[in-house]
Amino acid sequence: MCKVYGYCRISTKKQSIDRQIRNILAECPTAEIRQEIYTGTKFQGREELQKLLRDVKSGDTIIFDSVSRMSRDADNGIKLYLDLFDKNINLVFIKEHYIDTDTYRKSVNESIASTGNEIADIYIEATNKVIKLLAIKQIRQAFEQAEKEVVDLQERTKEGIKTARLDGKKIGGTVTAGKPKVTKKSKDAKKIIQKHSKSFGGSLDNKEIMRLSGISEPTLLKYKKEIRQEMIANGMME
Repeated sequence: MCKVYGYCRISTKKQSIDRQIRNILAECPTAEIRQEIYTGTKFQGREELQKLLRDVKSGDTIIFDSVSRMSRDADNGIKLYLDLFDKNINLVFIKEHYIDTDTYRKSVNESIASTGNEIADIYIEATNKVIKLLAIKQIRQAFEQAEKEVVDLQERTKEGIKTARLDGKKIGGTVTAGKPKVTKKSKDAKKIIQKHSKSFGGSLDNKEIMRLSGISEPTLLKYKKEIRQEMIANGMME
């Protein structure tokens, strides 16, 4: 009997994996969840993923919340995708259903049949190759976008830190007139927001941030506004 697995990954213990699990179980309530904490763009070294790849068999399905949970490296991602496809493993990406293996399989199977006419069949064979190449290109673009998001975030962070250091500035410094009062609780909450909130390149939504930092929604919105103002003032955001 074919099995359905769900694979979830977060980068740090401070992040919540609950959202990914909820999304996968909403897609398939009987999915067997495999989860792990791992930082990096490669899939080598991800023990739970490696175990899953050993356990999965022809006809089984692996569900990912998004393509980035499978790989944020385009070359590794497309290679793993095609390897699993060739082994008849079904792949489902909740946020990118357009590259599910079912979609790719339809593109491959909808090839134009040969006619028996030598000249016509040469054109048909070339057309079928183009159809397959276009499908693969679309899959690669999804992995490239996931990789680009990581690179862009790293570059923005580096540039922001470099600019702040050159200007002798830092976020969350001493309280001065006209600036919000800084307490230990607000400082800790802002660190969590900056590091993990989707608004600043993280992976957590507002509810997950509130649960992690122990603050209310009005306070969260207030801190987000203050963080943006501080980053703009320090040249770290436009």
